Amino acid sequence: MTTVDPNFTETKDREARRARLFTRINAADKWFQVLGLSWLTPVLRAAAGDNPTAQLKEIWRLLAVPVIAIVVFLMLWGTLAPKVQTSLGAVPGPAQVWAEAVNLHEDALAKADSKARFDAQVAQLNERRVQQGQEPVERAYTGAPTYYQQIWTSIQTVFFGFLIATVVAVPLGIAAGLSPIANAALNPLIQIFKPVSPLAWLPIVTMIVSALAASNDGVLAKSFVISAVTVTLCSLWPTLINTALGVASIDKDLVNVSKVLKMNTWTKITKLVLPSALPLIFTGLRLSLGVGWMVLIAAEMLAQNPGLGKFIWDEFQNGSSSSLARIMVAVLSIGIIGFLLDRVMYALQSLFTFTNNR
Repeated sequence: MTTVDPNFTETKDREARRARLFTRINAADKWFQVLGLSWLTPVLRAAAGDNPTAQLKEIWRLLAVPVIAIVVFLMLWGTLAPKVQTSLGAVPGPAQVWAEAVNLHEDALAKADSKARFDAQVAQLNERRVQQGQEPVERAYTGAPTYYQQIWTSIQTVFFGFLIATVVAVPLGIAAGLSPIANAALNPLIQIFKPVSPLAWLPIVTMIVSALAASNDGVLAKSFVISAVTVTLCSLWPTLINTALGVASIDKDLVNVSKVLKMNTWTKITKLVLPSALPLIFTGLRLSLGVGWMVLIAAEMLAQNPGLGKFIWDEFQNGSSSSLARIMVAVLSIGIIGFLLDRVMYALQSLFTFTNNR
């Protein structure tokens, strides 16, 4: 009778567990990359005993080097900033900017409490009026928006403009990629309007929207529409160009197969064109969203529309001792939000395509 060595069985079980662990780490790596946390993969691999020397090199490259770069940047910032004098005083260092970020957070909490008290008072007033047989009244809170509300306004505006740009650019890009005639018709317009600055579009958009909407009683505020349309006009070009390029670069054999199968236009686009062109389409969408976010801040500053751009301009005009630090908080917020928006688009790209581009 043959007996099984217990040590051999234990070794096989341990190897099987390690293989399952590495499979889970590889599956998680995709989402670590999406979130900008790709350094977690070599950390987990090193902890699991997978070639620690090689993993330490990856940890150094993906984690240690960026952290050192940030620390060096903060040290240079903190050392050089006090030496630069402006009309608002010395340029604030990291400590002053952090302190002002905390102040903005506390101010937002205080304003939220004030609004909650106001809403409670209005509710009590209406309750008394109803008991007395009177109609309830509607009273809007007129306090200044919080910093977080201005951030949310900018995010809503850029996504609305980006959505309109996508709806316009993707069909036009597909048409340009499939038809040489459509491409010849669209190319001059792209070359003319693509370089136009948002500061040039803004007065035109403002006058047209103001003419079409005489009052501010519509579903969307005029300031919101003006900023969103400006974002649309400036951000649709990367998506249009990349969509046309992606469609035009489809394998000709696939196009011939669609002809053999006698696919109609809709089936050809949905089953062949879009799946093949999605990687480049998403590249265009990511570029468009980044352009739209930059354009929005400039549009809000110039048109004094609600959002982060108006916050920066108001602080610049305010000229207080804390204004420059608040502006730098806003600048850092814009950069972080821009990074997060790109990660959102990359997450969608990872869900719908097989590309590894980051």
